[in-house]
Amino acid sequence: MTRLVWNPVLPVGLLVALGVVALGFVVWRLVAERAHRRMLGAWVRRGVVVSLLLVMAARPGLPGGSAAASVAELNVFFVVDTTSSVAAEDWDGQKPRLDGVRSDIRALTGDLAGARFALITFDSTAIQRVPLTQDASAIVTAADTMRQEVTYYSRGSSISEANTLLVDRLAAARKSDPNRANVVYYLGDGEQTAATSPGSFQAAKNATDGGGVLGYGTTAGGRMKEFDGYGDEYSADRYIKDKTQSGSPDALSRIDEGALRAVAQQLGVPYLHREAGGSLAGVVADEKGGRVTSSTGSTDSVIDLYWIGAIPLFLLLFVEIAVVARALGDVRPRPGERPGLRRGARAARGENA
Repeated sequence: MTRLVWNPVLPVGLLVALGVVALGFVVWRLVAERAHRRMLGAWVRRGVVVSLLLVMAARPGLPGGSAAASVAELNVFFVVDTTSSVAAEDWDGQKPRLDGVRSDIRALTGDLAGARFALITFDSTAIQRVPLTQDASAIVTAADTMRQEVTYYSRGSSISEANTLLVDRLAAARKSDPNRANVVYYLGDGEQTAATSPGSFQAAKNATDGGGVLGYGTTAGGRMKEFDGYGDEYSADRYIKDKTQSGSPDALSRIDEGALRAVAQQLGVPYLHREAGGSLAGVVADEKGGRVTSSTGSTDSVIDLYWIGAIPLFLLLFVEIAVVARALGDVRPRPGERPGLRRGARAARGENA
């Protein structure tokens, strides 16, 4: 047998208190008017009205309904690799990968308009550049001004550098509003340049409800221009050198799709290799279509039943209106009759009787 579920519009304690007061008053009036048949019937009717209102406020329902979530119920976190490899020139020919990253962020914010967005970048350290905001233009602007790390300070980095910060931000978002789904988009090339093995994003999985890992670069690789921290990333003409090889040739950055797929598996989201002009549908269709919901704050959708009580409630209210209108008609003086004359005449007839 299907069990009813309840989703009251007020806190349960407050709803119970209001119910006790309202029904207590009705019971008191029923006892006081028990000798008057007409008034007794009126208070019985009003007791039914109060009971129906309380039941509707408790919002009974049956589990098993279906409903699409709104895009506005999403928190979208962009986690972007800004190590020197993001400048590798193998995107859409010989453009830097950062061009593709910016383009995809712009497209995703457009597809998920109405959501809240945050931007986290990482190289040797992870930084939250933009906290959660509904201003998508702030994210796009931040992405457009994003730069690779300064070459002089590059000492190798881990693809999992943002893990701790991401876990912290996801937990804070979940605590703030458990009903909003957290969506994570990791954008990078998977190249691990730190001497240690990358950590795991498994800790972020429980608070991640959707998103994707987007991979940039080619197996052939691309050269990277130096960045000194001044001007823009295209102002330098020198390329980063690979000093581990004889003659220090230009260093090449190559995508590591195995590492990126591992990150995707740890987060529980799909992996998508990105190429210029390619579709993002594989990592945004569910989010855009409302099929991504919070795994902890939301429950199965419910078929509301409160409207059933609204039908007899409105009928009883119409009866009350008719009764009040008739009562007003009884005390209204007839045309040409002075106020109070009709009542006085009735009283006089009662006295003669």
